[in-house]
Amino acid sequence: MGVGSPEDIVDGVGRGIDIFDSALPTRVARNGALYTHRGRINIKHAIFNDKLKPIEESCQCFTCRNFTAAYLHHLFKCEELLAYRLATIHNLFFINTLVSEIRESISKGQFPVFREKFLSTYKITDEDKRIEQKIRGIEAKRKKAEQDF
Repeated sequence: MGVGSPEDIVDGVGRGIDIFDSALPTRVARNGALYTHRGRINIKHAIFNDKLKPIEESCQCFTCRNFTAAYLHHLFKCEELLAYRLATIHNLFFINTLVSEIRESISKGQFPVFREKFLSTYKITDEDKRIEQKIRGIEAKRKKAEQDF
């Protein structure tokens, strides 16, 4: 489907989409990209070398409850397999929590307010690069479908 980033999910729900299927949260996690309510971060960056707090303090995922960002940074630098698992756990928890928050806001009739608040605080990664990647993904799927046909 080509949709899987937090901003895409929130925007998609606003357009009436109610089903999502994406490998993006796990794929970006394996590359060190982690979702937070402020936007996507790269745990491999040196700024996390000494961060003795969780990736996101308000997060209740297994990773954030048990490990510091500095430790996760270290695991990625060492290419330790645990890094990929912990990052994936965090991103999947983030997406599940986001969808639960969306569902709750809809049931309360507050989705437009939730959407506005979320998109005002969530820093989107490079928009031009994001669109370029989506186009490449769509073209690759089209070519594969033509080959399979």
